[in-house]
Amino acid sequence: MNNFEIRRVTPREADQLQDIGRQTFAETFSSVNSEENMKEYLNNRFSVEKLTAELSDENSEFYFALLDAKVVGYLKINLGQAQTEIRDENSLEIERIYVLKDYHGMKIGQKLFEKAMEISQQKNVEYVWLGVWERNFRALQFYRKNGFTEFDTHIFKLGNAEQTDLLMKIQVKK
Repeated sequence: MNNFEIRRVTPREADQLQDIGRQTFAETFSSVNSEENMKEYLNNRFSVEKLTAELSDENSEFYFALLDAKVVGYLKINLGQAQTEIRDENSLEIERIYVLKDYHGMKIGQKLFEKAMEISQQKNVEYVWLGVWERNFRALQFYRKNGFTEFDTHIFKLGNAEQTDLLMKIQVKK
């Protein structure tokens, strides 16, 4: 891939982050969720205010995947108290890896994953964890291929729908 880069998102890029976040989430989940639940989730979780606050949190980091200077995907990781659930100081959460549908199959998700793992080494954590919807078979296959194993479940609320996420992790440090 020529002209490919991964770089950290800055707070002044919250609008761009909102665009890629809403588009990739909608591409991934609109066909299997109600329009009203999707609208509520996208408006709440991807508001510029919420994203700006997350971008300003020292324990959350966002990265854009750019191909020929176009944002085609992104990564969000959380450490410490920014983690959505476990909040173990010895762990890193991958909260989001999303790539625009037109760019699936180009290994961009793999490169974002590798970036997260590189950061986990720099932060000297013991393990990396994440939650993935039990019916997101593409993502489950991806994480299993990369060595993640299931260790628990939790309920993810999308509007008024309750969905089961599989919690998965991989040891980084023995």
